[in-house]
Amino acid sequence: MEHTVSSRARALLATASIAVALAAADTYVVVLALQDMMNGVGLGVDALQKATPIISGFLLGYIAVLPLIGRLADLIDRQRILLCCLALFVIGSAVTAISAELPVMVTGRFLQGVGGGGLVPATLALVADLWPVGKRGTPLGVVGAVQEIGSVIGPLLGALILAVSDWRMIFWLNGLAGIVLALCIVACGERGSRERMGAPVPWWWHTLTGAAALATVVVLGLALWAPDSLTTSIRWGGPFVPYGDHTARLMTPIGVWGLIALAVLLLLSVRYWWPIARTVDVLGALLIAVALGALVLTFAASNPEKQVVGPLGWWLLPLAVVAAALYVWRHRAARNPLIAKGVVVGRVRPALVVSACVGTAIVAIVVDIPVLARLTITDSQTEAALVLLRFLVAVPVGALAGGWLLRSLGPAVVAAPGLLVSGLALLQMSTWEGDALDSWLLPTVMLALAGLGVGLAIAPVNDAALHDAPQTAHGVASSLLVVARMIGMVVGLALLTAIGLHRFYGKVQSLPDPTKAQVTAAGVLQVQTVFLGAAVVALLAAAVALLLGRRASGAPVEEGLSDYDTDPVNS
Repeated sequence: MEHTVSSRARALLATASIAVALAAADTYVVVLALQDMMNGVGLGVDALQKATPIISGFLLGYIAVLPLIGRLADLIDRQRILLCCLALFVIGSAVTAISAELPVMVTGRFLQGVGGGGLVPATLALVADLWPVGKRGTPLGVVGAVQEIGSVIGPLLGALILAVSDWRMIFWLNGLAGIVLALCIVACGERGSRERMGAPVPWWWHTLTGAAALATVVVLGLALWAPDSLTTSIRWGGPFVPYGDHTARLMTPIGVWGLIALAVLLLLSVRYWWPIARTVDVLGALLIAVALGALVLTFAASNPEKQVVGPLGWWLLPLAVVAAALYVWRHRAARNPLIAKGVVVGRVRPALVVSACVGTAIVAIVVDIPVLARLTITDSQTEAALVLLRFLVAVPVGALAGGWLLRSLGPAVVAAPGLLVSGLALLQMSTWEGDALDSWLLPTVMLALAGLGVGLAIAPVNDAALHDAPQTAHGVASSLLVVARMIGMVVGLALLTAIGLHRFYGKVQSLPDPTKAQVTAAGVLQVQTVFLGAAVVALLAAAVALLLGRRASGAPVEEGLSDYDTDPVNS
């Protein structure tokens, strides 16, 4: 009997996908607004290094807690996870919008990252819930496509808003969009089937918690916002006067009241999340968060055009290694580890490898095409970004095509050729000289092929991993795929940059008195090196993608063989 998906399920996926696109857009929306945001928290143009937490804070939230959110998505309703993630995203957007100090802004960006990152595995797991095996290709392609579309529209939306308003409006609109999407999820979704954990909460506890939440929002919001009409008022300005020599807005009477309200809210909320927390390996989640967070801060805080490791990298890398080792010990010793022992099996393993490689290939192009453009044809960041647009538009097109092809072809048959095309395109790009971007046809064709190729691999990777992962662990498996891709981006770019910088400095130091043209040529050599490394990674991913399975997920199997038995990774 053919499985049909209800219109409510399709509407729910569409809403969740738009939320994923919103979070993805927020990753790139600060590209054009970063300078204005720095000015908003009192940082000048010469303090760019101090502003890196604005970006790395978002990435830290996006990556570090993903495995925990994935695990929670397997224990409670996917819709509740989506709503909680959107709530964090909205709160983070509001905190960022009213921030006048760097720590407050970084906190807001971190909360945005946690909420935005959690939307992706929850949405992928939702696809596995609502669509049967063999029918997931198109919806997975849609999710992958909208995620990539977000990276395209993010800078464009940022530029449009900045043309008519200031940077704060970007985040207010983010928060408003998050609220609208949450209401749509409530309207489209159905009551979850998972059992409620813990004893029922009485109505008066809900009332107290709601009152504490309202007090936190109002009082803490006023403390951070500090409107001039109140702070300059003789009658109402007293609570906004800082204590002693402090200048932080939280070090005021109203700021302290707000923090007390927040503490009360957290204490009251324990009754809601403690029954769930008892079933989760909290120690394992903490160790993974430390390992991933240290890794992100090591590389994401660096300038990829000039350095590989951030300022604290040589302290954070050993911390990441120790935390990872402790998690491995915890994973073996715990009765119910965060990542269950039967999750990373079968085609999940090659899917993780391919996902990491795809991340490296994407970020190499996203970072170094603008670098090449600024070196050779323009000084404008905006014009350099327009060159990159040829690649960014092709990726979601490839993602949609990859999902559609999965209806009749196996994941390996779709992903491997696509990655091969991307690898060959990157290989050709590694030969580009300083005048390569002067023409229009060749760069457009190569960037489009590279984008289509990596896009084709997105849905097959997710489909193969969700097929072989246990149904009770689809959230964790989806989160691991996202983590692998993001780690591939952060670490892969750093390693390729290290090799490129080595060749750059070697070239410059070999010249007795280098001219500007010779330094530019050395910069082009660095970009060529990065593209060559990305080509090798993409070709490696094409080879590994052959292990994703040559038969379509919904195709019938030979009598006596399970679908798992016919996968090449297990043969």
